[in-house]
Amino acid sequence: MKLKTNDNIIVTAGKDKGKHGKVIQIFADSRKVVVEGVNILKKHIRARKEGQKGQIIELPAPLAESNVSIFCERCQKPVKIGYRKEADKKVRFCKKCKEVI
Repeated sequence: MKLKTNDNIIVTAGKDKGKHGKVIQIFADSRKVVVEGVNILKKHIRARKEGQKGQIIELPAPLAESNVSIFCERCQKPVKIGYRKEADKKVRFCKKCKEVI
């Protein structure tokens, strides 16, 4: 998986198409990512004790990796990622503008 936490992404398919966000969590085994402020679900929590109130909590749900793309700040577009060696380190770069991400 080419995505990492704290990457800036753009949603390319689904109900939130076009929204930007930051990757919060990655599930590599199921190839899904959780993005901040995207694909928000409402979860109803019932009261457990007497006198306690129930709640409705909004939380981001996972998206398929295929429905998101890395967003390049320089190009201002969704881009593909390449890898290259720089000073004995493997770095990711934008394939459009060749800038390190």
